[in-house]
Amino acid sequence: MSTITTRNPATGETIETYPMMSVQDATAKLEAAHAAFLEWRTLSHADRAPYLSKIAQKLRDSAEELAALMTRETGKLLADGKREVEICAAIFDYTAKHGPDALADEERTHGPKGSRGVVSYQPLGVIYSIQPWNFPLYQPVRVLAANLMTGNACVLKHASICTGTGLRLRELCIAAGLPEDLFQVILIDHDTSDTLIAHPLVRGVTLTGSDTAGRHVGAVAAKALKKTVLELGSNDAYLVLEDADIETAVKFSLMGRLYNNGQTCVAAKRFVVPDKVYDAFVTAYVAQMKAIKMGDPTDEDSQLGPLSSQDQLDAVSDQVKDSLAKGARALCGGAVPEGPGAYYPATVLVDVTPGMPAYDDEIFGPVAAIIRAKDDEDAMRIANDSRYGLGGGIFCKDEERALRLARDHFDTGMIRINSFGAADPNMPFGGVKDSGYGREHGGFGLKEFVNVKAIFLP
Repeated sequence: MSTITTRNPATGETIETYPMMSVQDATAKLEAAHAAFLEWRTLSHADRAPYLSKIAQKLRDSAEELAALMTRETGKLLADGKREVEICAAIFDYTAKHGPDALADEERTHGPKGSRGVVSYQPLGVIYSIQPWNFPLYQPVRVLAANLMTGNACVLKHASICTGTGLRLRELCIAAGLPEDLFQVILIDHDTSDTLIAHPLVRGVTLTGSDTAGRHVGAVAAKALKKTVLELGSNDAYLVLEDADIETAVKFSLMGRLYNNGQTCVAAKRFVVPDKVYDAFVTAYVAQMKAIKMGDPTDEDSQLGPLSSQDQLDAVSDQVKDSLAKGARALCGGAVPEGPGAYYPATVLVDVTPGMPAYDDEIFGPVAAIIRAKDDEDAMRIANDSRYGLGGGIFCKDEERALRLARDHFDTGMIRINSFGAADPNMPFGGVKDSGYGREHGGFGLKEFVNVKAIFLP
C-alpha cells in the first residue's frame, strides 16, 4: 500500500505516515459528501451561519496547537502560524456575517410590462478543493467557508507534506458541529485526483498551485465540463518610484519578501527601482536582509525559518544558481548553508535581466530580485513584463498617483500601495494572465460555485 510520510523540514525528522486511499475509497468519501450536501442544502443561509461561527471559535481555541502543527509540517515561524489561524477564524466570521445578505434572492423585472423576476443563488453540490502547503490552514479554509455558506459540500486534496493539518481541520469542524460527511479530506495520488475531477458528483474544482498544475487541472476539468477557479503562481513586482519614501519601501519590501519564509504567492519578489533612487534603496535593503536571523522556527527570535522541504530547498537553490550563471550577482545570501534542515538565507540578487529565473519565474523562497529601471515609466513597463499577474505593489509618496497607476496600468489582480499584506476577508483575492482566474474573499468567492438561477414570473 502506498503511503504519505510527513517530515519536519527544520530537522528532517519523520512526523507521521498515512496510508493512501484507493479510487474506491476516495469515491466513497465523495458519495458521502454528496449525501450530506442533500441535507445541508435545505438549510437557509441564516441557519448555516452559526456553524461557521462555531468553527471560527474552535480554531481560536486551538490556535497554539494548530500553529505548532503547521510549524512541524512546513517550517513556518510559530508566530506566522498563529496569525494564520486568526485570519482563518476571521474568514469564517466574515462569511457567517455577510454571506446571508450576499447570497439573498434578488428582485428584478423582465419584459415590456416590467414583470417580476427573481435571481436566486443556489448551491451546486460537491466542490473539489486541491490546495498547496504554504498556508496549510488558510488555503483550504478560504474555499471551505465560502462553499459551506453557499450550501455546497467540500472534498479536500491537501498537499501531502501538510496532511496532518488538513485532517485536523476536519476534526475541528466536526467538533464544532458540522455534519461529519459534509467536509472530507482525501489522501490520493494525481491519477486518482484526475479520476475524481471527472466524476459526475464533482460540480466544481478549485486549485491553488503552480501555473503548470493549473494548466493540467484546468484541462482535465474542462474536458469534463467542470467550472474551475485557479489561483496560481506569480513573481509580483513592487515598484520603488522616484518619490518613494525609502525607509517605508525597505520596511515593507523586507516583510514582503520574507513573510512565511518567502513562500507566499503574493510575496514581493521583483523590486523594480529607477536610477534616481536605486543606490539608496539597494544599500538600505541589503543591509537589512543581511541582518535577518535565520533559525529554529519555534524560536521567538528567529526571523526566517526553513523552506518547507528538501525538494523546495533544491528548487530555490537551482533557480538562484541558474540566475547567477546568467549574469546576476548576489549581494547577500545566494548559497545553501551547511548543517541540517531545509534552510536558505535571505538573498538579494541584482543585475537581474530577462531570461533568468529571478526575472521570468517564481522563486518560492527568501530571494529578492532587484531590477534597475530608467525612470518611473520604465519601472511600470518592467512590472508588467511578466506572464504572471497576481499581485504587486507601489511605493510612492503621492498616493493618488499611485492609485491611478494601480487602477489604470498595473496588470494584476491585487496591488498594495506603501504597504504589504497577504489577504483580507473583505477584499477580493485572485489574479490574471498565468496567475489564473476567479476570485476568493470579499464576497466574490461566495458566488463562484453557485447556480445563478433566473426565475420569471408573469
